[in-house]
Formats: sequence, C-alpha cells, structure tokens
Amino acid sequence: MRVWLTIALLSVASLATAQQTLLNSSYDIARELFQAINPKFQAHWKEQTGEEVTIKQSHSGSSKQARAIMQGLDADVVTFNQVTDVNVLHDKANLIPADWNKRLPNNSSPYYSTTAFLVRKGNPKNIQGWEDLAGDDVSIVFPNPKTSGNGRYTYLAAWMATQDRVGDDQGKIRDYMAKMLSNVSVFDSGGRGATVTFVERNIGDVLISFESEVNNIRKQYGEDDYEVVVPKTSVLAEFPVTVVDKVVDKKGTREVATAYLDYLYAEDTQRLLTTFNYRVHNKKVVEETKDQFPPVKLLKVEDFFGSWEKAQEQQFASGGVLDQLQVKARSLR
Repeated sequence: MRVWLTIALLSVASLATAQQTLLNSSYDIARELFQAINPKFQAHWKEQTGEEVTIKQSHSGSSKQARAIMQGLDADVVTFNQVTDVNVLHDKANLIPADWNKRLPNNSSPYYSTTAFLVRKGNPKNIQGWEDLAGDDVSIVFPNPKTSGNGRYTYLAAWMATQDRVGDDQGKIRDYMAKMLSNVSVFDSGGRGATVTFVERNIGDVLISFESEVNNIRKQYGEDDYEVVVPKTSVLAEFPVTVVDKVVDKKGTREVATAYLDYLYAEDTQRLLTTFNYRVHNKKVVEETKDQFPPVKLLKVEDFFGSWEKAQEQQFASGGVLDQLQVKARSLR
C-alpha cells in the first residue's frame, strides 16, 4: 500500500512539473503580440523538454501591473514598456535583484520602439512633428503619464525633442509642454483605452503612442482611414523583461520562465516582432526589414534626465513638473 501511495505521489508531482503555468504580466497594448508568441513558445518548449506549459496573460498600464504584483499578483515574468516599472519591483518589494537588467542582452530589452502619431485620413491638421502638437485647434489623445509607461514615453519624448530643438531654455520647453498638454482632450489610463477614444469614440486629431501600436491600429481599423507620422526626432522606447525571482522560486518555474524570455531573442521571434512593427536587435532581421522602419534620431531618457529614476521623481511625482504644467495648461484652455 505504501509503495503504491509513493508511486501515486510521484506521478502527481511529475504531472505538475509537466503542466507548469506561467503568468506574463505585460503592458496594456501587448495582448495580441503575446497571443502570437505564446503558442510558438509552447511548441518550442514541448519539443525541447517534452513538457507542456500553459501561459496566461495579464494586461493594463505597466505601472498598474507593477502595483498588482507588489500586492500579490503571482506573475512569473514581466514584459513591460518602461524601466521604472520593473525597478520598483526591486526598490519597493525586493522581488527581483537590483541588477536584473544585466541578465539578458540589450539591457534586458529584446525589442524596442519609438513614439509616433496616428492621424486621420489626409492629415487635416498637417501634423508632421512635435512642434505641431502645440498648435491652435489641435486635439491630442494619449495615455496618462501617471498611470501608463506609454504615456510617460510620450511626455518625455515631447520634452526631449523640444530640448533638442531649442536647447536648454527651460522657459521655452515648459511653455511648449504646457501648450501641448492644454491640447490633450482625453488622458486614458492606458494605451488601449486611448486607442478606443481615438478610433471608436472618434475623439482627437492625433493619437500618440508607440510606433508599433499606431501601425497596428492603422492596419486593424483601416489603412485608408488613418495615416502614421513618425517624427524625425523621438524617444528610444525600450521594452524591459525579467523573471520575478520571488515568484518563480516559490512556484518552481524559473527554468521555463527564463526560457520564455530567452525565446524573445530567437531569430524567428525577432522576425515575428517586426510583423507587429517593433524594432529589433537581430542583425539579420534588421537587414531584412530595413525599409519598414523610417530613420529616427532616437533620444535616450538617461541623456536628458540623468536616469529614469530622476525623470520619474522630477517629472511625475506628486507636485512634480507634470502637475505644475497641468495647472498652467488648464489656464490656457
């Protein structure tokens, strides 16, 4: 009897190992991307190990996702769109090591993008670059920088492009930012909400989001109804990933979680990423897709603000520059 019980327990343990489940906590607009990647990784993992893996997804603004993890969401991996939302998992919850971004290539960012504009057919407001967003009678939609990494990239891209153009004149930069913010019609909490506002509610002259997202929206909702404008100067938007150490060690999923993130760097996956209009690092795929992505002067947040942490504290903390500019923006409406 004892022998049979031991065999049964071993069988249950073996089955549990063979049927592991991963939870990928990701940013708001990455649903379709990982719906395409996950089955391919599942087949790859089955071929490599003979084991089954179930992959679940959780999506919202990346800051919301980070808070949910700190409050107990057992995400095995995070695939976010901003470094600060990963850093907070170490700084405030000690769920990952401080050097998490050194564990994978390219600062643990397997792909990247920049910020671009989606305008309506014919570009009736002739929006070509960041300067045009501060024009009279221009209505803008983008996610709230307080809740969305996507929104923070937009805000910082506008700031840095202006500083790149006018120099270090803080007065001119702030005047531009206040005027641009006064033109924002809706601050949705995440990128998907902003898309709904612009496309389905028909609000705004321009939607600002990742280059990848605006191209995907145009393809989904009508290439004859929208146009994509990629400004000549914009932000380098990296998409950092990491395993959540405390979770994978508790669940026993470190091996498969690590393999899942490694898979994002594989040549075929890099090629798949470009079909969602993400820019990648694989040299062969870059050469294959060179005509797909217009040249952009990519600006790094660290070069303008010192670090993401400093940008977060200076610009987005309560009472910070964004809050000050919002007060000024309301007076301009």
